[in-house]
Amino acid sequence: MPDWVAPRERLAARVAAVAASLWLGLVATLALVAAPTLFAMLERPLAGRLAGQMFRIEAHAALGFALLLFLVERWRLRRRTDGAAVSTELLLVAGALFCTVLGYFGLQPMMESAKAGEPVWLGFGALHGLSTLFFAVKGLLLLALTWRQAGR
Repeated sequence: MPDWVAPRERLAARVAAVAASLWLGLVATLALVAAPTLFAMLERPLAGRLAGQMFRIEAHAALGFALLLFLVERWRLRRRTDGAAVSTELLLVAGALFCTVLGYFGLQPMMESAKAGEPVWLGFGALHGLSTLFFAVKGLLLLALTWRQAGR
């Protein structure tokens, strides 16, 4: 392996660790601090609108984090000699991205329709529960990813 690869590998590992940590921190802050505080201090409709805006921002940031982590992990995989096409880290990133796409971009429009009284396949409460479940699973996947990145 050329001498220039090792410093780039270390840099890639650090970039991946920081990106995974920042993404996990954003998810944890929203779930454990921001949303509960909003609903404790504001009227429910206003708290819901503000929380929805925060989750929208997180969903878009998640796309950027996922792209960055995917690119870094693919670069690292190509540098390995075992020829692996997929790593555990890539699967964790893909899972977190799936949770974002389905949990926010898929369910959020249906939640808005349910709030407006339009017919949807589930009620608002059930859709909100599914969205919360996907957000929690995303947090667990990001925790595992961050844990693995820290172990490198």
